[in-house]
Amino acid sequence: MRLPEAYEYPKTTYFAEYLNFEPEDALVDILKSQQSSLLEICQNLNKGQENFAYAPGKWSIQQLIGHIIDTERIFSYRALAISRGEKQMLPGFDENEYLVGAQFESQSFAEILSQYRHVRQATISLIESFSTNQANQMGHVNGNSVSVRALSWMIAGHEKHHIQLIKERYLSQNP
Repeated sequence: MRLPEAYEYPKTTYFAEYLNFEPEDALVDILKSQQSSLLEICQNLNKGQENFAYAPGKWSIQQLIGHIIDTERIFSYRALAISRGEKQMLPGFDENEYLVGAQFESQSFAEILSQYRHVRQATISLIESFSTNQANQMGHVNGNSVSVRALSWMIAGHEKHHIQLIKERYLSQNP
């Protein structure tokens, strides 16, 4: 799936950041590579390190992985709905409220990583199922027009952003 054109997503800083890939990049390959990278990071954490937050009020690594899962589910649902012709405005979501409601800290880290694996596989299967016509579909999310293609790439961009944060802010401060 090719990268989206500028008209396929809102003109916001985070969309521009999350969609910063090279034209020759292959989305499914990126998603698979990210999965390997994130799981390797998590498997190499010291005991208890998943509960580390780099500053007061910041999420722990475990909560951050949960946030990645929730966001991927939401972006995938949005892409699915738009690809199927949904005309209704799809709602936004408050990531902080979702985190409180998810209670990731009460789940085992192994369970969260299992969810991550399953969600990623489902996402890859969904993206591979989109025809060119479906990927081109435009819909409305949180007051903005966006394409299925842009939402699909946003999944990879969102995770790329958080993997970088884990490396820079979590692992560097808590070896």
